[in-house]
Amino acid sequence: MYYNFFLKLYFKQGGLFVVITDKWMIRGKEFSNCNCAFGCPCQFNAASTHGFCEAIGSVLIEEGYFNDTPLDGLCFVTIYKWPGEISEGNGQQQIIIDERANPDQREALKKIAYGESTAPGTTHFYVFSSTVSDIHETLYAPIQMSIDVDARKGHTGIDNLVHSVGTPMIDPHSNQETRRQIHIPDGFEFTYAELGEGSSKVNAHIDLDLNGSYGQFNILHMNQDGVIR
Repeated sequence: MYYNFFLKLYFKQGGLFVVITDKWMIRGKEFSNCNCAFGCPCQFNAASTHGFCEAIGSVLIEEGYFNDTPLDGLCFVTIYKWPGEISEGNGQQQIIIDERANPDQREALKKIAYGESTAPGTTHFYVFSSTVSDIHETLYAPIQMSIDVDARKGHTGIDNLVHSVGTPMIDPHSNQETRRQIHIPDGFEFTYAELGEGSSKVNAHIDLDLNGSYGQFNILHMNQDGVIR
């Protein structure tokens, strides 16, 4: 749904031709948890499960840079809440950045996470930010984060702010782990994602309480022009 929404915005504004002068790249892992049912209807341009969206994304950068600023080993968390469908806008957004980042790295991560210095519509950071009307203060904190895409496992801990856990889906018939994937060849977040289950509690400017809902694990590899295939 948010993909179709942005395409309409793109053509309405005549292609949104923008020259991006900053050069950046991040390659790492991402674990996301939203309030939708397994599979997440948004991935298929369908309406959300409950008519509104709440989500948290954890990004662990293994290798990256923003112009001359290295981003290797840093991480950040994005938190979103929309009162209705993402495409209807009026959302809230907050970012929590690894406190180990120096001033230049903090500024670089903010620009990436808020969809700045990015060709229009080419990353989920850009698209989500385009639907947000309330951006809360960026926070800096020590973040404990681990993501294993193949194992469908993730954990993000930020004292007094965030506790987010991802686990594999369990087949209710066999009570064994089951594996499901999403393949989006032209997606603006990933090409392949592993599906699992997520539970998250967030106590920042945005509060979330997700329990056993959609979990997503994927390689995140993109630059100022979008996903790198």
